[in-house]
Amino acid sequence: MSTKDEFISLYRENITREGSEALLDYLEHKSDFFTAPASARYHGSYAGGLCDHSVNVYHCLVDYLARPRVQELYGLQYSNESVAIVSLLHDLCKIGCYKPSTRNVKGPDGKWQSVPTFTFDDPLPYGHGEKSVYIISGFLRLSREEAMAIRWHMGFSGTEDSRTVGQALSQYPLAFALATADMEASYFLEKGE
Repeated sequence: MSTKDEFISLYRENITREGSEALLDYLEHKSDFFTAPASARYHGSYAGGLCDHSVNVYHCLVDYLARPRVQELYGLQYSNESVAIVSLLHDLCKIGCYKPSTRNVKGPDGKWQSVPTFTFDDPLPYGHGEKSVYIISGFLRLSREEAMAIRWHMGFSGTEDSRTVGQALSQYPLAFALATADMEASYFLEKGE
């Protein structure tokens, strides 16, 4: 099964609230979600990397939330729908932002060569997490905790004041869980991509 097929299957199995089919139609037919990279030079910096990253984050979040300590000591329990929404859709802000390009690098022989890459050009500079919330909200209604999780999924690696980030992660534990899953996917699963 391709990652696109897995994404669609996870989405349809778990996300059923009003507007979900319209959002999936947008992702499939009116955006580059399934062909976009997840970044220009780091994790998932290849065509289809955004979809791969989203599925990886889903699996990391499911695994994190299944830990006995997380469930019993922290009391974190969320519906399958909430887990799928925040993980599969957290990076919709990257849709339409990456353009194919090239850059020069030295080859093994010491000579410069042109290699394919992507450049970032955001047609809707609305921020990162907040832009994903904005896009999703055009199709379906998010709970406050879902919106906060998506908004703050960058955790302390974003550019916001650390006190604000800490407050958000403390008040909305799903945000902490999603940020952890996002980092696990980015720094471990996708490290060599």
